Amino acid sequence: MREPEGEARFMDESLSLGRIAGVRVGLHWSVLVIVALITVALAHGRLPAAHPGHSPVAYWGLAVLTAVVFLLSLLAHELAHAVVARRNGVEVEGITLWMLGGAARLRGEAPSPAAELRIAGVGPLTSLLAGGVLTGAAVGLDALHVTGLVVEAVAWLGAINILLAVFNALPAAPLDGGRLLRAYLWHRTGDRLRATRGASAAGRALGWFMVLTGFADVLFAGDLAGLWPALIGWFLIAAATAESRQAQIRGVLEGVPVRRVMTPAPVVVPETVILSDFLAEGPFGPYRHSAYPVLAADGSVTGLLTLRGVQTVPAQARTHTTAGDVMRPLGDVVTATSDEPVVDLLPRLQESPARRALVLDQGRLVGILTLADITRALAWPAPREDRGVPASHP
Repeated sequence: MREPEGEARFMDESLSLGRIAGVRVGLHWSVLVIVALITVALAHGRLPAAHPGHSPVAYWGLAVLTAVVFLLSLLAHELAHAVVARRNGVEVEGITLWMLGGAARLRGEAPSPAAELRIAGVGPLTSLLAGGVLTGAAVGLDALHVTGLVVEAVAWLGAINILLAVFNALPAAPLDGGRLLRAYLWHRTGDRLRATRGASAAGRALGWFMVLTGFADVLFAGDLAGLWPALIGWFLIAAATAESRQAQIRGVLEGVPVRRVMTPAPVVVPETVILSDFLAEGPFGPYRHSAYPVLAADGSVTGLLTLRGVQTVPAQARTHTTAGDVMRPLGDVVTATSDEPVVDLLPRLQESPARRALVLDQGRLVGILTLADITRALAWPAPREDRGVPASHP
C-alpha cells in the first residue's frame, strides 16, 4: 500500500530500523497491536486447535515467530514498491510498518501510466510470490515429516500472503489495485486527475462496504471480529478521500510557479537584533507575523526566526540573546526557487515544522511561502466562464 502523497500522515515513524536497499524503514508503535493480535490468534486458536498436545511455550513461541515473519513479508511488499519507484524516477521518503500493515511513502507522482502500473503491480506480485514459496515450503516440510505445528505456521504464512496479494489487488484506492485502476484510466483518458477521482471513488465504495458489513456482523451475528474489517474500511475511506483531495490540489496548482503564490519582499530580522528589542516592536509595529527570515550583515539569509523559538528563551535572557542565537539555521529550513512548481514544494512544506519555505534566487531572498498562502490560492473562486459569452471587465 502507498500512502497518499503530500497529505497529513496517517502514521508517523516511532522507531527507526535504519535503511534497507537505501530506503529508510521504521516502525509505528501500533505495529505492536498487529503482532499481539496475530500471536494471540495463533497461540490460543489455530495452532492448538490444529495440533493439540504441545506445551504453551511451544504455541506462544511459534506464534510470536510467525507474527515477526509476517511483518517481514509486509516489509518485502513495501520494499518492492520503493525499489521499483526509484527505478522509475519517483523519490522514496521511506517505509513505515504499522497496525494495518505497511505504507511506502513516495514523493511525487509516477511519470506515466506504465510507470504507475509497474510501481503498483510489484507489491501484490511480491506477496503472491512469497505466499507461493511459503506454501511450497509447508508442503516440503510436511513431506519431510517435520512436526505438524511448524508446518501449520508456515502454511498460515503462505495463505496470509496470498490473501494479502488478493486484497491489495482489489481495484480501489489507496490499495495497489486502485493504482492499477488509475493507471488503466489514465492510459484510456489521458487525464491523471480524472483517473485518480475514479480510483478514489472505488476506494470509498469498498471502504463503506467493509464498514457496513463489519458492523452488521457485530450487531446481527454478535461477532466482534467484524470490527476488524470495519476499521480497515474506515482507513480506506479516509485514505481515498485524502488522495482525491490531493489530486484536486495538484490539478489546480499544476504548472503554477512559486513566485505566483509567495509573499514577495517579506519582513526580515537582522541576525544581531536583541530579542527584547524585537519583541518591543510587535505586534503593532513591523513584526506582525509568526516567523521571519534572518539576514546577516552582508544581506545573506542565515535562517528563520519563529515566535515559538523566541518564547523558549527565558524573559530575563532576552536582553542579551540575539535572533541568530535562537533561529532555525538555513539548513533546517525548507527553501525553494521562484521558478519551482508549487506542487513539488507542497509535500516539503507539509512535513516542515515551520510550515513555510524561504524563496531564494541565486542565494538572495526574494520571498516567503506558507501553507496559508497556498490555501488562499486554492480558496480563490474560479472566474465564471459562460459558454460562448466572453467575460466582461469594468
